[in-house]
Amino acid sequence: MSASVIDFVATEARFGAHNYEPIGVVLSRGEGVWVWDTEGNRYLDCLSAYSAVSQGHCHPKILAAMVEQAHRLTLTSRAFHNDQLAPFYEEIAALTGSHKVLPMNSGAEAVESAIKSVRKWGYEVKGVPDGHAEIIVCANNFHGRTLGIVGFSTDPDTRAHFGPFAPGFKIIPFGDAAALAEAITPNTVAFLVEPIQGEAGVILPPAGYFSEVRELCTTNNVMLVLDEIQTGLGRTGKLLAEQHEGIEADVTLLGKALSGGFYPVSAVLSNNDVLGTLRPGQHGSTFGGNPLACAVARAALRVLTEEGMIENAARQGARFLEGLKDIRANTIREVRGRGLMLAVELHPEAGRARRYCEALQAKGILAKDTHEQTIRIAPPLVITSDQVDWALERLASTLTQDFS
Repeated sequence: MSASVIDFVATEARFGAHNYEPIGVVLSRGEGVWVWDTEGNRYLDCLSAYSAVSQGHCHPKILAAMVEQAHRLTLTSRAFHNDQLAPFYEEIAALTGSHKVLPMNSGAEAVESAIKSVRKWGYEVKGVPDGHAEIIVCANNFHGRTLGIVGFSTDPDTRAHFGPFAPGFKIIPFGDAAALAEAITPNTVAFLVEPIQGEAGVILPPAGYFSEVRELCTTNNVMLVLDEIQTGLGRTGKLLAEQHEGIEADVTLLGKALSGGFYPVSAVLSNNDVLGTLRPGQHGSTFGGNPLACAVARAALRVLTEEGMIENAARQGARFLEGLKDIRANTIREVRGRGLMLAVELHPEAGRARRYCEALQAKGILAKDTHEQTIRIAPPLVITSDQVDWALERLASTLTQDFS
């Protein structure tokens, strides 16, 4: 690292909480699939800020919408109406087929909002005795880092020394419909689950799993809550990952790509009366649904659909997945993914995935390790065939590299 890079990193370490372990690069500019560091080196972004910049870095149409709105009106709070919220509601509802929308800021806020809403629905509509609502979640889940959410995480690093935690959650294995059927009781109000477990290492469920889940939830009057904060808005090659099995969630959670990486925007979408139980004063957010956020999100959704990014994710994801599977390397235990949400899991004897990510950095690719042995690959949805092939060449040479 150059002196200036070392200075940036050292200053972060001196003043910042040490709750992240970033790759040793200091970025200063981005455009499309590319980012540049402070030394002028260019990298292919294969993380997309965990899918938040799915539309590509600094998309000009989203930028223009943000600048225009910032000149007009940025924040009103929800004490007053603004002229961007209603169009945002209308457009996202039409795109996703939802009936109600609750705008928030971060993905974790959307998850917390959904938990509150399904509990309230359970008491006021389903008739669960007050204080007894149960929500079923999956082992190895990742839904955020708030206190309410980490209480039902199975990751020791996420939970340790943050308790006591709120009760009311049951944890079952991911991808096991029989376990869900056994866990449901008359007090179960919701099943909260990721269509693909991203932070766990891009873990896909067995084929047909979500069809069974949908049937079980319908039969038992349980709300199916799909956390599509990472998988949603084209990442898997369809608008929503639920479409791969032809189902509809009762509640869908969106975030990250909802703003194209420009601004924190998230949303709880409901296809029934779950959100209808909320009354004035019972839930809210000063910044949730602000005019700047809504204008940015509207532009982010427009470019996603008008520029064919979802279809491109399906095409390039298939090309990328096939190319990864063609790499003959003793280091690789498994390649998996859907659309442009991909992962390469390494054998334990290959060493930590982080050193492969650092080697990729030296070759012009930024990827991120997760759970010690897995490299996540999730470039912006605007990636081209040539760029996929360019990345595959460097991934192949890195995964076959001798680190001994």
